[in-house]
Amino acid sequence: MTTIEISNDWQNKVLSSKTPVIVDFWAPWCPWCMKLMPVFEEVSKQYEGKLVFAKVNVEELEDIAQANGVMGIPVLKMFCDGRNVGELVGYMTKEKLDSELDKMLATIPNCIQQNSPSKEEIVK
Repeated sequence: MTTIEISNDWQNKVLSSKTPVIVDFWAPWCPWCMKLMPVFEEVSKQYEGKLVFAKVNVEELEDIAQANGVMGIPVLKMFCDGRNVGELVGYMTKEKLDSELDKMLATIPNCIQQNSPSKEEIVK
């Protein structure tokens, strides 16, 4: 899975998503953001079907960053059913990001179960 770049489709791609979304708020001038980017991309492959990975450039979408309380970058925010359900601040290794995402997903099992396809839908 690759990450999706959010532009003017925040409502559709994040808030209305049937799958939980982890959003990387970043900027091209931020060295820690640039260091986190390949880690974020690599980890996205492990969560295919469980989590959507998205990126928001805070310089281009300042209003979305402000509306979501982004005070510093890099910051990752998880959304489920249109709600912010978790946040990770700063750079982290692949192992740390894996661990933190697993913890965050464990706190929202109802969202995941409610929005996951049933066995019948998968077989079709």
